[in-house]
Amino acid sequence: MEARMKNPVAYLPDTMQALMTLGQATRQAGVPSEIIELAHLRASQINGCSWCIHYGFHNAKKAGETDDRLATVAAWRESPYFTDAERAALALTEAMTRLSDRADAVPDEVWNEAAAHFGEKELAALVISIATTNLYNRLNVTTRQPIGAGWK
Repeated sequence: MEARMKNPVAYLPDTMQALMTLGQATRQAGVPSEIIELAHLRASQINGCSWCIHYGFHNAKKAGETDDRLATVAAWRESPYFTDAERAALALTEAMTRLSDRADAVPDEVWNEAAAHFGEKELAALVISIATTNLYNRLNVTTRQPIGAGWK
């Protein structure tokens, strides 16, 4: 695959700095990094962002994630490897990523389960992190960023 153009943030470097600041802020809010990584990987799988899947997989491995968990994140409902809090985060990730798939995009059941596992600050960080992943996915998929391509 060949990129249609450089990643758009290359033309507007202040946007990359803003995205990095956003990511740092969400990672400091108390949500376990494993959960952030799993949510990133799942949203990227749904959106078909090969760049983000590749990046997310390797980032998760560096953080100590196991092959079994990474291999089954797309089928997390049937996998025995995830905690209740991780399952709540993955359900929220799927709902937020697939907004147009149902009339009630993020049902109360999904929201309430996530809220049962995360305080308001953590939930805010998780929501912002998932939204940011979706932004990265849309930038990369739209411009066809190949795996391994930098943000140049």
